[in-house]
Amino acid sequence: MLGVIGGSGLYSFEGLKVEEEIDIDTPFGKPSSPVVIGRIGEVRVAFLARHGRDHSFPPHLVPYRANLWALREVGVDRVLAVSAVGGIDKKLSSGDFFIPDSFLDFTKGRESTFYEGRFSKKGKGNDKVAELLNKGKVVHVDMTEPYCPEMRKLLSEILSRRGLPYKEGGVYACTEGPRFETTAEIRMLERLGASVVGMTGVPEVVLARELTMCYASLCVVANPAAGISGRKLTSEEVIDMMKKREDEIKEVISELVRILPEERSCGCWRILEGAEV
Repeated sequence: MLGVIGGSGLYSFEGLKVEEEIDIDTPFGKPSSPVVIGRIGEVRVAFLARHGRDHSFPPHLVPYRANLWALREVGVDRVLAVSAVGGIDKKLSSGDFFIPDSFLDFTKGRESTFYEGRFSKKGKGNDKVAELLNKGKVVHVDMTEPYCPEMRKLLSEILSRRGLPYKEGGVYACTEGPRFETTAEIRMLERLGASVVGMTGVPEVVLARELTMCYASLCVVANPAAGISGRKLTSEEVIDMMKKREDEIKEVISELVRILPEERSCGCWRILEGAEV
């Protein structure tokens, strides 16, 4: 099942025919919102609001582990994360879509793994994730290709068919937040090869990988990053841009649901092979 994580400005999914709403308590606490299960056509989909329905969770305090674990518990094996980002690449304009294929992590105090060796929480189920947690294993997950190549390809095809402006491939730089970055920080990120900057992509992508989920990010460039436009950045313009793109975001998600093959051929589910110490 596909799980959709809605970012800033996307707190519900009107195209989802809701069947149930599940309030889950995980070993890592409660997620930022209940998990809504419904259907797009005949396909079951789960939806979770990353920042909560009232946007009460700032980026550095989002319960990332609880969110991903809750999606796992309801049967999600693929995750599509929707995020607002600042544009660093000069070729990107406000309103463009962006599909990252790698990331830079500049977060500071976030819990970024499920696998804590002898201190790990116990896991339910009979899969590799539960086995490693219950045995208290130390695990090092490969991040050579953190975003699912199959999902990235399909997103790119959908955006191209719809004639929407987008860039497939590039680096998402994740900062701690909740403040915006300084001009000097953006210059540094640009020199390091970052295409966009955001505050929520990590550890979300890492945690999804640790649970053997496919993960792809559909980013919307909400504004130019600090110092690029020469003007003050505001949260208001971020939310406004997400609202402008809301219908298109939902259409892209709905088409992705329709064309996703039932069987995963990307190999993301094998990521834990050889990862344990």
